[in-house]
Parts: sequence; C-alpha cells; structure tokens
Amino acid sequence: MANTDERSSATSAPGAAPLGGASAVPGRTKEEKEYVAGLEKGLLIIEAFGIANKAMTLSEAAAITGHSRASARRSLLTLQRLGYVDYDGKLFQLAPRVLRLGHAYLTSTSLARVVQPTLEAISERTRESTSFAVLDGTDVVFVARAATRRSLSNGLGLGSRLPAYCAATGRVLLSSLPEQEALLRLQRMARRPLTPHTRVELPVLTAMLDEVRKRGYAVSNEELELGIRSLAVPITNGSGMVCGSLSIVSATSRRTLENMIENLLPELEQARAMLASIL
Repeated sequence: MANTDERSSATSAPGAAPLGGASAVPGRTKEEKEYVAGLEKGLLIIEAFGIANKAMTLSEAAAITGHSRASARRSLLTLQRLGYVDYDGKLFQLAPRVLRLGHAYLTSTSLARVVQPTLEAISERTRESTSFAVLDGTDVVFVARAATRRSLSNGLGLGSRLPAYCAATGRVLLSSLPEQEALLRLQRMARRPLTPHTRVELPVLTAMLDEVRKRGYAVSNEELELGIRSLAVPITNGSGMVCGSLSIVSATSRRTLENMIENLLPELEQARAMLASIL
C-alpha cells in the first residue's frame, strides 16, 4: 500500500507523469493503467463505516481499511468535501448523500421492481415477511422486501447484509455457483456461530450445499437468530442463470419447520416459476 500512496502523491507534483502513464511504470497492462487506486480507497473507506457500524476516528478508518493514516485522511476529507461524509472535529460519519449510491443500484436494476409485487402478494397471503437477496462476495444483500406488522426482523431492510454461510438465501446462492468456487468462498468466510444452532464446519456446509442443489431449496433453522426459521429458493432469469434468492421467514412459536415446508415452500415455488417467465 505504501508504494501506491507514493505513486498517488507523485501525480500531484508539478510536472509528474500521470498515474498509469507508460513512462511511469513500464510493463503495466492496459487494465492496470486504467485502474484508479484513489477511487478504490474512497470506496473502501465508505465500506469501512458498515464494518465498524458507527462513526469512526481517523485511526479506526485506517485500521479497518489497512491504509496509512495519511491515505485514509485524504480519502475522508475528499468524501467530506463531496458531501458523503460529515466530520465534527473528532469523528467521521456517513452523510445522507451516500444513500444516493444504493438508490442508484435499486433504480438502475429491474430485479427489485419486478419481484416487489410478488413479495407483497406472498406476505399478504401467508402473513409472513418475504425478501429477495443477491450474493455479494461472502454476504447476501437484500434488495427487495415485504414485511408484515408482526415482522421478526430487527433492523433488517433494503441493503441489509447477512453472512451467506448460515442464511437460507446465502446457501441457495452459494449452491448455484460451481462447486469449487462455492468452496473457496466458504473458506474465505469468517464462519462464527451466531447461535448454538449455527453450523460452521466446512464439511457440514458443503454437504448442505449439495443437498440444496438436489432438493432446490434451503433452510436456516435458528442459525441466524434464536426463534427464527427461514426458507429460500433460487430465482432464475430468462437465460436460466440464478440471479437472486426468494425467502420467507417465520417464528418457531408459530410454525414448525415441517409446517413451513408443507405450507410456505409451495408459495415460494409458485413465485419462482412465475418470476422465471418474466425476468
């Protein structure tokens, strides 16, 4: 990272060769020449707030991103000037303007708009909360949701993330990947037991993914939160590629797992078939 910082600083000096110029770093590929390291650093700083889940000091931002304090400071002050970060003299925190980034995704993709009516219809019939999620690295991200008044979710909304290894949606999406890629992602995950029921053992999880591939749906039985069960199925587009996962959640006090599979899984299967014909 230090070398990158030095190159970035050099570009601001009078008469310095542009970053990515052929004379600056001989032998660089075209892709490397077009890579903007400063943009990467700024985006990593924004993501760091989600990891810390709070306002941060400069030192905390640097520690999370692995950047030097000087590099983190430049990124934060640039984001502040652009209106994406607020600073009170001690702590940095994200400003409302950063919501434009997530909103841009939701408005530019048709997935969320297409599945939303389906989620609402399922929730209305079952009186349970439903969600649509996509895979992002080792997490699932919720991009559409329909919650009932008796919703179980604690702060779960659009843009919320869950670890893929123990979420039903995550297991569905991991199972859609080539087996070797799914294994590599599982290996990279920090697999922590969130409840006494969370399965974190690699052989167990890979066996679960095999089972999901065979039966076409996934279960998370009190693995994310005690008292909550969820079912999920894959959603495919017109090319037959899995583009997301549709899930439904219920309380253990209301439904047994057998009841969910018998009564709620058909709702998800029907929605899967319908969405496959219009995506």
